[in-house]
Amino acid sequence: MTRSLFRGAACGAVLLAAWASPARAQTAANGFDLSVRNIMRGPELVGRSPDEVRWSEDGRWVYFRWRSPEARDTATHVYRVAAAGGAPQLLADSVADRVMPAASGAWSRDRTRRASERMGDVYVTDVNGRERRITDTPTRERMPELSRDGRTVFFVSGNNLWSVPVEGGALRQLTDIRTEAAPRPPETAGQRGALRQDQTELFDVVRDREEERRRREQVDSLRATVRPAYIGRNMSVSSFEVSPSGRYLMLGISENIEGAQQTVVPYWVTESGYTEPRNVRNKVGDVQGIERAAILDLQTSRLAWIQPDSAHTARKVSLTTLAWAPGEDRALVMGVPYDYKARWLYVAGTDGRLTLVDELRDTAWVGGPGLFTADWITDDRIYFVSEASGYAHLYTRALNGGAATPVTSGQWEVTDVVLTPDRRTFLITTSETHPGERALYSVPVTGGTRTRITPLAGWTESIPSPDTRWLALLHSTSSTPPELYLMPNRPGAQPRQITESRTAEFRRGPWIQPEVVSFRARDGQMVYARIYRPRDVGAQPNGGGVFFVHGAGYLQNAHRGWSTYFREYMFNHLLASRGYTVMDVDYRGSAGYGAAVRTGIYRHMGGLDLTDHVDAARWMVQNEGVDAKRVGLYGGSYGGFITLMGMFTEPETFRSGAALRSVTDWAHYNHWYTSRILNLPQTDTLAYRRSSPIYFAEGLRGDLLMAHGMVDTNVHFQDIVRLSQRLIELGKTNWELAVYPVEDHAFVRADSWTDEYRRIYELFERTLRPESPGLPVGNSRE
Repeated sequence: MTRSLFRGAACGAVLLAAWASPARAQTAANGFDLSVRNIMRGPELVGRSPDEVRWSEDGRWVYFRWRSPEARDTATHVYRVAAAGGAPQLLADSVADRVMPAASGAWSRDRTRRASERMGDVYVTDVNGRERRITDTPTRERMPELSRDGRTVFFVSGNNLWSVPVEGGALRQLTDIRTEAAPRPPETAGQRGALRQDQTELFDVVRDREEERRRREQVDSLRATVRPAYIGRNMSVSSFEVSPSGRYLMLGISENIEGAQQTVVPYWVTESGYTEPRNVRNKVGDVQGIERAAILDLQTSRLAWIQPDSAHTARKVSLTTLAWAPGEDRALVMGVPYDYKARWLYVAGTDGRLTLVDELRDTAWVGGPGLFTADWITDDRIYFVSEASGYAHLYTRALNGGAATPVTSGQWEVTDVVLTPDRRTFLITTSETHPGERALYSVPVTGGTRTRITPLAGWTESIPSPDTRWLALLHSTSSTPPELYLMPNRPGAQPRQITESRTAEFRRGPWIQPEVVSFRARDGQMVYARIYRPRDVGAQPNGGGVFFVHGAGYLQNAHRGWSTYFREYMFNHLLASRGYTVMDVDYRGSAGYGAAVRTGIYRHMGGLDLTDHVDAARWMVQNEGVDAKRVGLYGGSYGGFITLMGMFTEPETFRSGAALRSVTDWAHYNHWYTSRILNLPQTDTLAYRRSSPIYFAEGLRGDLLMAHGMVDTNVHFQDIVRLSQRLIELGKTNWELAVYPVEDHAFVRADSWTDEYRRIYELFERTLRPESPGLPVGNSRE
């Protein structure tokens, strides 16, 4: 059966009530409507959890953005709550932006003042809550920071650094950075130099012009307080940071490469009525820029470019500026080569020379949580996160020699690090209790026993107050979205719940905490997965099995917290209520399980990540009574890619599949993600060919649904169009493509979500039920 390429959203509307009614019957007792149309309302049904959690500088108040489930509108608003107790207070929209603390800011060394940007202007706030507005202009001032003594605030405006005394005084421009090549002096050698000399000797007018130019330069030099610093064409300054002495400026500089060809994404449904094309990105292997770094002497305007040492200059290296030492003019800099197979930590002097202090290598690519986590403890000691042991752990290192000292170790990961203001203690978020849990611990900087602080089981993200006496927590479980809690930062303290974001309708739902199971893959690797059993939601198994495949590749979803895939969480309940056993696998390449799992897809996406699903299907058959001939899968982005690879290369395992916004050919994806895993398409053709579904399309036998947004700026619509043409030329028949003219990679409209998941539901109901037809013997035109 060949299906229409542009099957309309209204098609099948008569079926909607019919296929939804059995699910409604399962939950009629509590009045919840478990249907695609209802659950795809998303946040309107679930509620909106608090986010943008920020502490006031004095640590007395927590501000956050939230929508109360009792609110009549659908927008979020700013609330605040006292750390010491009380209910959340709604702030009027007219004042919220003016009183809510900035998302980031820089403290003075004694932590008595904080500089921040709010709505394009610079403010300085002290620990007692007193605020000074430093700028009030129509242009944006950004990247504010305070001098070591806290008396001067620096900020960037118009691509240059400015300073002004906090208590009032003259505004000074400290740099004159020009994105052009430095002017060349007149030539004095060779034939051109000889001609210039002849002109000067022969003509009074030439001599007069030269004298006028010299006088003008003399006057300009006396008048100018800042000399130009030339960073070159196609360069732009991305970061500024003033040294502790106030004399030097560390610059992050982005190189903008000319000649890169951009992909055009047409916008089809527009206000003008015309198609409006937009350039979005180039493709992997095309010319790419790098990040550079330099140190500018603010007294002399001398620019010292930071260069990797001779051992590393054979490769193109991007440099990331991290931080100045607390009290010395030395900077911490990170280097990553173009092939991503190493990470170097350097200390840079004011002359730009580098000293290597730590090196991490990986034959696949460096990564993991905390790759860019590195900072100073004191002027002679740093801390950083590294996968040197195979798992992301915290280390310290003295700069006067010696090896790095591990602060943590074990087969678990450190995912977040905060150094307390007294620089004696780390607050670390880890997964040591279970790969799917997160909790906060404290550990001395010198190492030793870790002390658990947050007591809640599940997934907890912690935001310490500026003095770290209090903690704001965003805590969730697999069945409850994140809620805001407050607690003192001490072991044994009990968190106080501040918000309840779930709507009354959502709370009536049949939601379970899916069990996190594990099994051994064919190579012995332990693989974790969530499972939704029909009996857990009061239904009888029908023998069918479904896999939901999470996206992003490097992402963890088989955990004990709330999933970002909350629509799929609810859809899996709907499938379970219809008798399907559903699994959600953290396949090879997923986050949360160390370097070996993270890099298990190197040079072969669609290899171990796919066989993990095949092994999971066998586990379901052996342990959950699933019929091996009635297994399907669905997923978006990377999950759509795995679905395609499963349908094309494992037709005996997967009867049907729904591939959403899928990568079909990795040579057409972006550079920073793809080149880490598959190297470059022009130099590693094998990796790209064996990893791209379009080369395996002839293997399609089961029923395939593809869905894609037409204005997808991440995985371009061109991807699915090319695969569709391939399927047409191969004569494949059991496939269909649903297109969504106004949707980007992440769908926004509830009607688009509903139409997409209606199709997925119908696909499985048609192909995976006991009465469904078996796998076709062939799937091509005769």
